[in-house]
Amino acid sequence: MNKKINTAAELQVSSEGNILSQPKAVWAVFFACIIAFMGLGLVDPILPAIADQLDAAPSQVTLLFTSYNAVMAIAMLITGAITSRIGMKGTLLSGIIIIALFSALGGLSNGIWELVFLRGGWGLGNALFVATALTAIVTLSTSGNAKAIILYEAAIGLGISVGPLIGGALGAISWRGPFLGVAALMVIAFIGLTVFMPKAAGGNQSKNKKRISIIDPLRALKHRSLLVLGITAALYNFGFFTLLAYSPFVLHLDEHGLGYVFLGWGLLLAITSVFMAPVLQKKFGTIKSIGAMLTLFALVLLVMGIFNSTKWLLIAAVVIAGALLGNNNTLITTAVMNASPVERSTASAAYSFLRFLGGALAPFLAGELAERFNSSVPFYVGAIIVFLSVLYLWLNHKHIGHVDQIKGQH
Repeated sequence: MNKKINTAAELQVSSEGNILSQPKAVWAVFFACIIAFMGLGLVDPILPAIADQLDAAPSQVTLLFTSYNAVMAIAMLITGAITSRIGMKGTLLSGIIIIALFSALGGLSNGIWELVFLRGGWGLGNALFVATALTAIVTLSTSGNAKAIILYEAAIGLGISVGPLIGGALGAISWRGPFLGVAALMVIAFIGLTVFMPKAAGGNQSKNKKRISIIDPLRALKHRSLLVLGITAALYNFGFFTLLAYSPFVLHLDEHGLGYVFLGWGLLLAITSVFMAPVLQKKFGTIKSIGAMLTLFALVLLVMGIFNSTKWLLIAAVVIAGALLGNNNTLITTAVMNASPVERSTASAAYSFLRFLGGALAPFLAGELAERFNSSVPFYVGAIIVFLSVLYLWLNHKHIGHVDQIKGQH
């Protein structure tokens, strides 16, 4: 096997290459990422309002996340094939157009099932954008893989944290406001990328560039390291979207209140992904740090299940979860980008396919479990699934241990 697999030593954040010294194209993608991920947070504070105004059950409203993640997961398999044909810029712009279109149509819809369908279309746009954005930032960055991934996770955190604040404000006027707001923001992102990202940047300008097949991401999962991290992420994302999609229904807050809670959640997610995750990685190693963060997250979900009627504790748990999720997102994304000899775009697509399958099942199941049993059960199930991700990670440590082969090989 001649292809060299990057080690964790190569991922360590070193003093070389300032994270802020990036080409304009990287900053254009960075700001577009912030706006794209605002879409996730914008919608969260209005879930109870949608249930109330469209006369829908919580299990129906949580399908907004299920359709979004399910379409996103499947679409991840085609992102590489599309990018290799129309280039990064073309794929990013296509994703933005689709997000803007379906979010605008969602804001004009009049029924829950229509809205669920349109959220699926939104997921298609997000798949094209998200998978390509990560690859674009890592490829175009001049500061190395680790810092590029931190920059990407920072954009996610900023978007997710600011989104609920705007969503709460717009949602207090009408549940349609956040959907229409996303459409308007994506127009701004489209203009920014069009102006600042060169057409040739990361494109398929080379006639000799290999075109990626639709089945390449599935083939990539033959690499045990990528498969292990993908399944771990699928199990972990089950807990992530249990918290994101269902906690608004147990917090019993208005749109502004939910906006502030998820602002705190997103801020901690952003701060830890940038500042704390690299420190944990350097001190304890990537795999140990992932295991620790997932264990703590499972405990947070367990606490949310046990103290389901204690509002202040639920609020604190949601905000604290943001710190754990921010660390884990950066750590596991870094591991995926360097765990196998597969091209970054293909590895990202394969990993995201598995990751979002977990995110698709959780919201639907959370709503169903709450209606059949009680509002604590979704969090208990989420905690068990996340604990399983830790167990699976450790049972397969030998397949991913190479990401922690350290020191002296930089």
